[in-house]
Amino acid sequence: MAKHASAAVGWGHHHLQKRWLLALLLMLTVSTVIAFFMRAAFDSCDRNVSVDNLAFLLRSVGAEVNWVTFMKPSETDEVIYSLEHKMLDRGVQVFSAFGKEAIDTALRADLVVLNTAVAGKWLDYVLKEDVHRVLPKVLWWIHEMRGHYFKLEYVKHLPSVAGAMIDSHVTAEYWKNRTQERLKIKMPETYVVHLGNSNELMQVAEDSVAKRVLREHVRESLGVRNDDLLFALINSVSRGKGQDLFLRSFYEALQLIKQKKMQVPPLHAVIVGSDMSAHTKLEMELRDYVTQKKIQDRVHFVNKTLTVAPYLAAVDVLVQNSQGRGECFGRITIEAMAFQLPVLGTAAGGTTEIVVNGTTGLLHPAGKEGVTTLAKHIVKLATHVERRLTIGKRGYERVKERFLEHHMAERIGEVLKEVLRKSKIRSSKH
Repeated sequence: MAKHASAAVGWGHHHLQKRWLLALLLMLTVSTVIAFFMRAAFDSCDRNVSVDNLAFLLRSVGAEVNWVTFMKPSETDEVIYSLEHKMLDRGVQVFSAFGKEAIDTALRADLVVLNTAVAGKWLDYVLKEDVHRVLPKVLWWIHEMRGHYFKLEYVKHLPSVAGAMIDSHVTAEYWKNRTQERLKIKMPETYVVHLGNSNELMQVAEDSVAKRVLREHVRESLGVRNDDLLFALINSVSRGKGQDLFLRSFYEALQLIKQKKMQVPPLHAVIVGSDMSAHTKLEMELRDYVTQKKIQDRVHFVNKTLTVAPYLAAVDVLVQNSQGRGECFGRITIEAMAFQLPVLGTAAGGTTEIVVNGTTGLLHPAGKEGVTTLAKHIVKLATHVERRLTIGKRGYERVKERFLEHHMAERIGEVLKEVLRKSKIRSSKH
């Protein structure tokens, strides 16, 4: 789910980020980069990707940045609408992937970032005979782990681009193996870049007064008391995100507590990422399940939103229940850790590269076999206050060590430098 809140870090980190930006500025002065971002309308593994952060970083050092979307004017998506207006406010031009302006800009750009695998459809569909002029300057930022993205019509040009950037090592390995075995094509030079929390989010996460105000406001709106324990799953409602299995685990946890007559505060669950207007089968199933189990007073549904900070401030534990191969990265995980929340995550995908099992969170298997384990973990954190708080503090320390914006900026800076160098050499040969 695309979302954002953000924040300022300490002077040392701020200084490091400025140093990286100065280095990038020198590089851009030579390259006169026009960055051109392709944003597909399709849901990816982790819809909350950081291409907007990269766009703003490039804008801050004087690059011309264009944001191109597959979304058609007739389509409405409040999250995308909000994000596009955020882009415009920061001086990033936004236009349709299907217009002449998109083609002209791509041809004159020094760097074209394809954001998500399905953006590859645009190369042939729109550029047509000009594809060969653009491929040498393409950085393909891939966020998907789902099998249905491995179609030749999407990714056949992968071997010819300047480079690929992927959010986790496990996803990069998956793409390397799958493209070779299933599609008989080779990945280009591939760079793994873990994402980082924005400065604005960190500022909120480290402001105790702001967190208290947000916590009180959100809990009041949900009808949850201050001492109640609130477990949250923050992601667009879909099978792959595991809201249905989470609710089963939550109900099982309530039953365990009742059977063993444990003395714990009332437990609540909140699903942030709901969309009743879509009338999806899963949305109906979730609400029917809650009614059937008579836990309407314990489960709360909140519409999908870009603004997650208030909910992170309000809850006590984040549940990252992505199924199958898990999240490519799962940025909500590091955002929650910034708020000192313990994470209950599936032992799959990028989550395994973020959460240290038993230290910054507790991992459970994906699928139905993980339901009971997750239920036990919910009970464990509900009954052991000190452990819950300790895990949360360790998660925050891990974020400060490796998952801040300046960490990501430095990693991406190295990738851009290499990709621009290669694209110049290759473009000069065409």
